[in-house]
Amino acid sequence: MTSTTLDAATLEKLVSAAVAAPSVHNTQPWCFRLDPDTVTLEIHAAAERGLRHIDPSGRALHVSVGCAVLNLRVAVAHFGWEPVTRLLPRPGAPGLLAAVRFGGGTRPSTPRLYDAVWRRHSSRLPFSERPLPADVRVELSEAARAEGAWLTFPPPVENQRLLLLTREGEHRNNSSADRATESRRWVRESDRSGLGMPARALGPQDFQERMPMRDFGAHLHPGGLPAQTFERHPTILLLSTAHDRRTDWLRAGQALERVLLVATARGVRTSLLHQALEWPDLREQLAPSPGSRHGHAQMVIRMGYGPTGPSTPRRSARQTLTGGDGSALP
Repeated sequence: MTSTTLDAATLEKLVSAAVAAPSVHNTQPWCFRLDPDTVTLEIHAAAERGLRHIDPSGRALHVSVGCAVLNLRVAVAHFGWEPVTRLLPRPGAPGLLAAVRFGGGTRPSTPRLYDAVWRRHSSRLPFSERPLPADVRVELSEAARAEGAWLTFPPPVENQRLLLLTREGEHRNNSSADRATESRRWVRESDRSGLGMPARALGPQDFQERMPMRDFGAHLHPGGLPAQTFERHPTILLLSTAHDRRTDWLRAGQALERVLLVATARGVRTSLLHQALEWPDLREQLAPSPGSRHGHAQMVIRMGYGPTGPSTPRRSARQTLTGGDGSALP
């Protein structure tokens, strides 16, 4: 393969697919650089969009970038290449989190997941009480395992415990001046920047009753958020890994996004409950049962059937390529 094989329009579509991935607070903490000699897309951390108080270890940033890597892999395969992925490829370059080389041509694949890349987004609205069918649960579990992670479907009693931990994390976040200020910074009145959480995307929330949804605007709602009736028995899933290194965080992100894409393809809505993961002691309590081989919680996911809700904005492919002006385009 030569550099001329990858035209500008295809490169822009590939990066747009990666950018469509979810990220904590919609910070989109990534940028891309094309190595034309090896036809490799590098994914670098955008440290200026990290969350210093909410995510001091950078774990959530790595999970977010992992989601973008999975989308990129799906898109590369869709266009007929073999995505050859390396995580943390250069020890001397800690900001380079992953590289995806476009390997030998193959038949285009993953049409269902590629279509879901463009349709997937979080829904912060109430879901119905309809349970997930057994075959959907199996497919979601297999999606996580394919990326080296484990997806747990806790029983109702355990669900309540996870929601209580999430509620405690939300309470702590709103009580912390530094974290509340940082959270507010990512709520945008408009989506012109392509970053953050526009108010229209937050939806009605009720963390005081059954569902501890995040109050992104921390302290901007005197008397609490408006009440909304959520499902009485929500379906809560726990994504975990056996280890807790930077590579595990990136793998967890890829597993998370594959799970979300499969859910989208099956008509299942999703939202992410990350609050408890932002406090080390609460995150430790989220872990699966003692002695489990997958003892490091990486994400709490709420799933169900219901409205899609509004989507959040994204930066353009040209804004995220090296230089921010599309200068990496061939």
